[in-house]
Amino acid sequence: MIHSLYFSESGQIQQLHDQPSIRTAISGKKGLLWINISNPQADEIQDILSNLFNFHPLSIEDCQSVGYQPPKVDDFGDYIFLIMHAVHPGEDFREMETSELNIYLGENFLVTVHQEENLTAINSLIQRIHRDNRVYQFGSDFLCHALLDTVVDEYFPILDEMELEIDQLEDNVLETPKPETLERILALKHGVMALRRIIAPQREVINKLSRDEFPQIDKQSQIYFRDIYDHLVRIQDMSETIRDLVSSALEIYLSSTSLKLNNVMKALTIVSTIFLPITFLAGVYGMNFRFMPELTWKFGYPMVWIISLLIIAVMLLFFRKRGWF
Repeated sequence: MIHSLYFSESGQIQQLHDQPSIRTAISGKKGLLWINISNPQADEIQDILSNLFNFHPLSIEDCQSVGYQPPKVDDFGDYIFLIMHAVHPGEDFREMETSELNIYLGENFLVTVHQEENLTAINSLIQRIHRDNRVYQFGSDFLCHALLDTVVDEYFPILDEMELEIDQLEDNVLETPKPETLERILALKHGVMALRRIIAPQREVINKLSRDEFPQIDKQSQIYFRDIYDHLVRIQDMSETIRDLVSSALEIYLSSTSLKLNNVMKALTIVSTIFLPITFLAGVYGMNFRFMPELTWKFGYPMVWIISLLIIAVMLLFFRKRGWF
């Protein structure tokens, strides 16, 4: 699906529906053209990216790829090509999947390509455009900044959910270290690792946009990209903190389960130690030899019980004195 918006120098917003009008907007060098292609078909890729803009085949191939493409920035002279990854706010971090967002940034145009029908960052930017005309009046680089800023800000709700989860885990890991708690810890750990795997290369991409001399980005806009870079640094720091907390929670969980196992083994050991001498007595007087004087003694049976109870009492007192229970 193709959605085209043309922002004239006078501030008017027009929707372009045919290729001739889009071609005129590209060649006019005035105003700003934004083309958003969602869930692109092969003919749309050929008509827009190849025929109209004559983009490099390698970048077009990246747009058509359905596999994971790491974030990057490529300079093709007249335009730069970006690959970023967006998340959906409110999405459970256990099922977090990113959406690849391909961006072409030129002097007077911005082309975005993504496989999803509705990308939250794109929808948010469209709503912002109708509220604030400064988004497109400052050029294509500022429009690109507004889009990337929206993409990056959508990571914060995921981090907030992770922080809430780790707070709950820290309370439960000592009180009730159940297998369900371990599953939650591992899910949180996988979510943090997936987030860090995406944030680190995206930070490098934004760093290049804020410092390198790309002709499509002027000096004033570099400041705004630097602000996005600061947000990514903050996100990465928060993810590292959460990762450390998750590792600590995992260690505490393993220590708690080991402590519980040690307590169980201690109790079993005490019971086994108490019954060891009693078992010895029962074994001796259960041999049924003919000439055992205690077998014919009328007080033999109660005496065995008295001795057994005394052994149990003495051993319990000894264990209590040693602090074993």
